[in-house]
Amino acid sequence: MVTDRANPEDLLRMIRSNSDEKKKGNLKIFFGYAAGVGKTYSMLMAAHEAKRRGVDVVCGYVEPHARPQTTALLEGLEMIPSKEIVYNNIKLHEFDLDATIRRSPELVLVDELAHTNVAGSRHDKRYQDVEELINMGIDVYTTINVQHIESLNDVVASITGVLVRERIPDSVFDGADQVGLVDIEPQELLTRLNEGKIYRNEQAQRALTNFFNIENLIALREIALRRCADRVNKRVEDARSKSRNDYFTEEHILVCLSSSPTNSKIIRTAARMASAFKGRLTALFVETPDFSSMSDENRNRLRTNMRLAQQLGATLEIGYGDDIAMQIVEFSRLSGVSKIVIGRNSAKRRFFFSKPSLIEKLSTYSPNLDIYVIPDKEVVPYQQRKMKFEPVDFLWKDFIKSIGILALTTIIGFFFYELRFSEANIITIYILAVLVIAIVTTQRIYSLVSSIVSVLIFNFFFTDPRYTLNAYDSGYPVTFLIMFIAAFITGTLAVKIKKNAKKSAQVAFRTKILLDTNQLLQMEKDKDGIIAVFANQLIKLLGKDIIVYLADGETLADPKIFYASEYDKDDSCLSENERAVAMWSYKNNKHSGAATNTLSNAKCHYLAIRVKQNVYGVLGIRMKGNEIPDAFENNIILSIAGECALALENQKVAEEKEQTAILAKNEQLRANLLRSISHDLRTPLTSISGNAGVLLASEEKLSIEKRRQLYTDIYEDSIWLINLVENLLAVTKLEDGTLHLKITAELIDEVIDEALRHINHHKSEHEIIVHENDQFILAMMDAKLIVQVIINLVDNAIKYTPEGSVISITSYKQDKFVVVEVSDNGPGIKDEDKPRIFDRFYTTVTKIADSHRSLGLGLALCKSIINVHGGEITVKDNKPTGSTFRFTLPIEEVELHD
Repeated sequence: MVTDRANPEDLLRMIRSNSDEKKKGNLKIFFGYAAGVGKTYSMLMAAHEAKRRGVDVVCGYVEPHARPQTTALLEGLEMIPSKEIVYNNIKLHEFDLDATIRRSPELVLVDELAHTNVAGSRHDKRYQDVEELINMGIDVYTTINVQHIESLNDVVASITGVLVRERIPDSVFDGADQVGLVDIEPQELLTRLNEGKIYRNEQAQRALTNFFNIENLIALREIALRRCADRVNKRVEDARSKSRNDYFTEEHILVCLSSSPTNSKIIRTAARMASAFKGRLTALFVETPDFSSMSDENRNRLRTNMRLAQQLGATLEIGYGDDIAMQIVEFSRLSGVSKIVIGRNSAKRRFFFSKPSLIEKLSTYSPNLDIYVIPDKEVVPYQQRKMKFEPVDFLWKDFIKSIGILALTTIIGFFFYELRFSEANIITIYILAVLVIAIVTTQRIYSLVSSIVSVLIFNFFFTDPRYTLNAYDSGYPVTFLIMFIAAFITGTLAVKIKKNAKKSAQVAFRTKILLDTNQLLQMEKDKDGIIAVFANQLIKLLGKDIIVYLADGETLADPKIFYASEYDKDDSCLSENERAVAMWSYKNNKHSGAATNTLSNAKCHYLAIRVKQNVYGVLGIRMKGNEIPDAFENNIILSIAGECALALENQKVAEEKEQTAILAKNEQLRANLLRSISHDLRTPLTSISGNAGVLLASEEKLSIEKRRQLYTDIYEDSIWLINLVENLLAVTKLEDGTLHLKITAELIDEVIDEALRHINHHKSEHEIIVHENDQFILAMMDAKLIVQVIINLVDNAIKYTPEGSVISITSYKQDKFVVVEVSDNGPGIKDEDKPRIFDRFYTTVTKIADSHRSLGLGLALCKSIINVHGGEITVKDNKPTGSTFRFTLPIEEVELHD
């Protein structure tokens, strides 16, 4: 029997996700369909129950609405004093977020989740305050009504006739850990209202007239129940997708964005459809060449609609082109869109030859695609929208170009006129001139004026009577009109082509910036290089100052600022207030500062440099005035920030791997060292203890020669142990970097003599020859270490050559180095052993130290010491037999003075 088993990677991902969630607080929403159903009352009852369980509960902000029963439940609960703010000469009471954070309770009650904070608060909305509390590990109880959910705003407004301004994103509601539906029968709610338990008499009468009628309440209750059910279904699907990776939906909803005042309704409808169909939601805006002339009002409305789409979970995409319908269809085809949601334009055709509507074009281009048209009687026709005309800047350069082209065209016209060419040829020349002017000038006004001027010039110079603006022929007015229309159309088309080319170049440039960023970041190996590439690429894209804060544990390191212009440096973005805003983004992993709803008074726009939930720093972009990056720029910024975070993560992983490799190497060194020491120390220590025991037990019975031999053995074994300890100590210092060289100029002959005085007594069994120089040779060295090198080389020769072998030591000058050679006439070293002879723990006998009482550290230590002196050590064959070890040291020139 085959059973489905969960993927181990998915289980690990769920465990990590759950561990991350445990770090955050829990959010419980008490949800109702209208005021007065008992949300605040139920929240306070739950708070008292939590307090009885030993939970630390405080009231952050509770609106009792002058209801006695609710007010009574506040007794026994600790209250956080509200913050008094004077706004427009009115004293207002607001939730004190900072005081609550300082108090740091386990659970805090915050009523009215959709409330809009007073201007100048840290966050525009109270739900953002709640999110910050949750991110800090504090549990929150809160309340909300159905009309305050963003995607249901239009539906509720159509039922009640009241448009609610205070709303929360659906993601806040769906992301809550618990949602408790507080429900009573509509008739019971009306009874409570009539009894004055919800509002005072005057307010109650107004509510009964405008909002609280049985039909509205039944409809609102149905919407609230359905919304809770949708949330449950969504969480079930999320749980299924986490536990089983094979969950997939083919539905992909595309909503079209515009600057229409009612586009928000279209977006909410699309969001509800995506939720109902359990599909993805994408919001597409097609930017046309006329976008630059869009009024500020429409631009702001478009940004608002884009933010709304993102709040409702849509992925924002930008397209470019003249034909909006074609761009929508092409995007749908390439992205696998199954349904398009679009608003209906109420503009009527006024002429027989007017253009087909956007909906007709979509149906024509893609007849098999599902198109959902959302009608709205309040849609503003495109023709009636206010457009912002391009400002006209008079440029002498363009003016001279236009005059010159028209003058040249007139000269050519005179030439054609003298050759008896027809007037049609001359008209064609002027149309060509207008086309050229449209191409070479920067603004459209020059081609438009040139169209008019070319008609006047043609009339003045080439129509009868010449050199006047009169025309005898009755057909000339028609000719002039056609000439103007032809020139105007060609000029307009040329301008449009220029705009399209400019936009294409801009898109190509931005795409190139993104691709170059990826390649450049891969080439950098350290944090400073990564940050420099990241900031410089953003400066190329935005032309603004960039500030980068790298993460340093629980805080941020000192900022690094990169100026867009060396001639206009402004350090005001490095103030403590700006750093506090950046710190907020780091702690909460969200945007803040200028152009956001959080701490919007800041001078920079801050966003986290992150990979998923891992934040590696904060990016600050200096903003000028009220400017906001457009949607496409914002996407590129987020992509570049993501690339930077990924590069920092890779660099961190590389550092961790390097540290792991060093630890592994050190562990291997320790293992080899312990293994070798455990074997090699046993022999000399056993010899010393045995000889000492013999001397203690029967020293008087031993002959003088025998005692001398035992003393000699003990001494030689002790010297061997001392040399071993010296080598180990030197290796340790070289490994951890604590070895400090004391470089001085020393006579090489004196150093050799000092080393030979420390050679073990086996040197009497070998002939050691020192070839002295006729001249003094000074070398730069740490004399103690070089003595140790010579001792190790001579000991190595004694150890691996038979008795009676000759060991010679030679020193001489060669270029800017002193060369020292230690040679022997022993059996020599095999060719296969030479490449590894200086490796640690390597010996030529058994590869691991054994019978020769060698740890394989001596030659490795020699190489390390010579390397830190800036020299080189090598081994070669000695002629006719044996080996020669050769090392170099920097020479010290001696200046002789008379």
